[in-house]
Amino acid sequence: MYARILVPLEHSPADETILAHVRELARRLGSALVLVHVADGWVARNIKELDLRESEEMRDDRAYLEDTCARLVAEGFDADAVLAAGDPAQEIAAVAERERCDLIAMATHGHRLLEDVLRGSTATALRHHTMVPILMVRAEKK
Repeated sequence: MYARILVPLEHSPADETILAHVRELARRLGSALVLVHVADGWVARNIKELDLRESEEMRDDRAYLEDTCARLVAEGFDADAVLAAGDPAQEIAAVAERERCDLIAMATHGHRLLEDVLRGSTATALRHHTMVPILMVRAEKK
């Protein structure tokens, strides 16, 4: 049913919540996993237009993503990793299409009231950018 699952990671403790769910789902269905992190700092949002080099934050994000992917591969999963840059919702949707993913599984933080009203949330925005089904799992508060 779900051959390729896209898993957006935040480089935060919330990632463990979604990874626990996705591991079980991928085992049961034999799905491949595509991990994505969208760097969205100033350099990341302007890297192409201004021909910039990766920032230290982006290098840290890449290392985190590759380490997480390597752990999944060591556990026997078919996994790959993509570091994207720019607007998170738009980039996640683009990666899902480019990588031919048929499910997006992501952690959410629930409502943050004023911040959601002012900026919106990635999960809410993503719904408007993709037709790929989205599984949202509420991250546990630590």
